[in-house]
Amino acid sequence: MLALTGTTINVESLMGSIMAVGVATANSILLVSFANDFRTESNASPMQAALEAGKTRLRPVLMTALAMILGMLPMALSFGEAGEQNAPLGKAVIGGLILATVATLFVVPVIYSLLRKGLPTKDVLEKKFLVEERGEVWSGEI
Repeated sequence: MLALTGTTINVESLMGSIMAVGVATANSILLVSFANDFRTESNASPMQAALEAGKTRLRPVLMTALAMILGMLPMALSFGEAGEQNAPLGKAVIGGLILATVATLFVVPVIYSLLRKGLPTKDVLEKKFLVEERGEVWSGEI
């Protein structure tokens, strides 16, 4: 976004980049967490879990990104006093969130389905605790 608008990289634009990365990370963590929970509850494949997570988390991810983009729009358009000083922050956030939202909804589920082979650790830990509650010794096998 900075390159498209001819804005230089400065402290404000770097702060905007950090903000966009934070929102993108939160959205991606929620997507992966939902996929893990779905797998433990339904014993689904990684591909099924990634598709279900993408379908279920689509609206919350879009709402989060759009709220932040619309909130940064006046700043990016340099409205108000000293608007030119804060414009790079708004532009960096808007561009970063557009890219991050696409990555969260399309790239993260693909990578999840390719890398996640075994069941999530939460499921293994719950089985271990159940075995130990019965007074048995955990053998490490599921």
